[in-house]
This record gives sequence, C-alpha cells and structure tokens, in this order.
Amino acid sequence: MQALLAGTALCVAAASPNVAAEPGVDALHFEFENDLFAGEDRHYTNGFRIGWTRSDERVPSWLRDVADFLPLFVDREEPGRLKAAVHLGQNMYTPEDIERATPDPDDRPYAGWLYLNFSMAEEHDDRLDRLQVSLGAVGPASLADRTQREVHSWSSTAQPQGWDHQIGNEPTLMVAYERQLRGYAQRATDGWGWDLTPHWGAAAGTPFTFANAGAILRAGRHLPGDYGPPRIRPALSGSHTFEARAPAGGYAFAGIDTRLMLYDLFLDGPVFRDGPSVDKHPVVGELTAGFVFHVGGVRLGYTHVWRSREFSGQAKGAAEFGSLHATWQF
Repeated sequence: MQALLAGTALCVAAASPNVAAEPGVDALHFEFENDLFAGEDRHYTNGFRIGWTRSDERVPSWLRDVADFLPLFVDREEPGRLKAAVHLGQNMYTPEDIERATPDPDDRPYAGWLYLNFSMAEEHDDRLDRLQVSLGAVGPASLADRTQREVHSWSSTAQPQGWDHQIGNEPTLMVAYERQLRGYAQRATDGWGWDLTPHWGAAAGTPFTFANAGAILRAGRHLPGDYGPPRIRPALSGSHTFEARAPAGGYAFAGIDTRLMLYDLFLDGPVFRDGPSVDKHPVVGELTAGFVFHVGGVRLGYTHVWRSREFSGQAKGAAEFGSLHATWQF
C-alpha cells in the first residue's frame, strides 16, 4: 500500500500541467483493489495491475493492420481512435477465515492468478469497442501465496495459514469483448454536465466465462473524455486513457453491472485437474460508486464496490472492496 501511494505521488509530481488532448498519447496506469478498504480480509481480497497504453498514430502500424480484420469493431470506412494496451496483473482469493490451517470445504478456496492482458480498443464518436486476450497461470506459479504472506508480515494482520490447499498450477487463456455506448449526455456552458453509458460484453476462457451488461452514470465539471474508471477483470475494463477538456476536471459516478457466470475457475475448480470447489451462484450483481479527477496528464480515482454473493457458502450480504487507480499520460 505504501509503495502504491509513493508511486502515485511520483506520477503527480512528474505530470505536465498541459491539457492532455493530443491526437495520440502514451499512458502508464495502475489499479489496486483490496477489501481492506471495506474493513474485510476475505474472498476477492486483492488485485493489482500495471499497464501501458498507446493511442492513435502512436499505435504500431502492424497493430492497425490487425484491427482492420476485427469484425467486432466499428465501421472500418470511418475508423476511430485506436488504442493498444498491455497489462501485468495478479488477483488473490482466500476464504473468510484465513487462520485455519485446513480451510472450510464450503468456503471459497485459496487461489491466485498471475496474467498478461493484451487489448485493442477503438473509440468512434460516443462508442468504444474493446477486444482483450489474457494469458496467465493459477496456483503457486501465480506467486499469490508469497505476496500475501509478505504483505501481511509488514503489519499486524494475521498470517494466512491455508495456502498449502490452494488450487494447483494450471495455465489460463481468456478472450473478452465489450462495448460501451454513451447514449445520453448533457453539457452546460459553465462546464457542468452528466452522461449515461450502457455497456455489454462477454468473456470466454479458463479463468472466467460470462456475459455481462450494465451502465455507468457520471456527473461533474469538465468531464474528461473517458468511459469510467478502469477496473480489474471480471469487472468492466473502463478507460485506460482520457481526453481532458480543461486543465482540471472530474466527476462522481455510480454504476451497475450484472454478470451471468457460466464458469469461474476460482469457484468451480480447475479445468485440467481435481481441486477444491464450491457451488457458485450463476448470476452476480455489482454496484459501484466513487470519484475521478484529473490535473493535466494525471488522473486519479477511487471506486467502492458492493458485489452480491458469488457462492452458496458465502456470508449473507454484499461483499465490499475498494479500487484505486492512477493514470499518467504524455
């Protein structure tokens, strides 16, 4: 956590005060999600992702050729703004009682996921299409057990005792597509405004297979050109870059997402071997609220998440966690 805050401070200090509305930008961005923001330490307990995005003329020409063959993007006769990104991330899952040496078989299994995510997106007017491919590994190869033990050793937090029972090593592959369409927007002459952006998409692969739909409502002053704050999968990806319409601006937001979960490795168990599993809920709902602001080329934000129960043995009530993000584009 201290490293995250220090990195954020460095980004703010190094940022240019100019408005970042160039035809093409590079962007360094990272997201940090943790249930300690809600006073918990269980289930989806931690996620971290760092990435790099290039847009418009800074996208390599060979990637533009690839985009020309993607039927899910918008009309190729009127190409929009093309973006390409790569991310390195790690997700961590634990049961409710991490001090038990032998985990409760009716609770969520210990599991970690380490992955590389490659994405291409095209923005055209008020529409964003994104295609993603994720390659990774679950099990001890994800290094989640070492990460949690090391982080907990820095504080008085209890050490997890059940990582020896985690889901075993297995490679993962996932392909995902999502579309966001800003259907309603209102802008005032003094810079205040709001917009509503529905979304829908689907993912197919060994970590997750699902279909989802929802919307996000933003309201603020000098709303930057983005599609909501970035989030870690299986949540909606949001925007990794933004177009500033003034030297500074920001917004508050609220969103909803509903996922039809056909497969979740971290609940259903691994594909290629026997492993711990629980009875998952096929439909998962998620409510979000938070704020985003930017100064020059730096954008910072916080999202609070309320997620419905994901499996039968889960404690009643919504699971909560927080998500911080920072973007530095230049």
